[in-house]
Amino acid sequence: MRDKYKKWFKAALIRAARTFGESALAYIGTGALVLGDVNWVGVLSSGAFGFICAILLALTGLPEVNE
Repeated sequence: MRDKYKKWFKAALIRAARTFGESALAYIGTGALVLGDVNWVGVLSSGAFGFICAILLALTGLPEVNE
């Protein structure tokens, strides 16, 4: 039983980390030409929101974790 939760937690964190990166990258977009033009607070906020959403969606089930 413990291995099942460990496997789910690892899969959920991997998915959430990927979603964090995708959300942050989408927020940066193509409007910033140099690093100084990037609104880093907005990037981190967008990534954090994606991370939280991915964890909440993982509660409904992860296909990579067998039942």
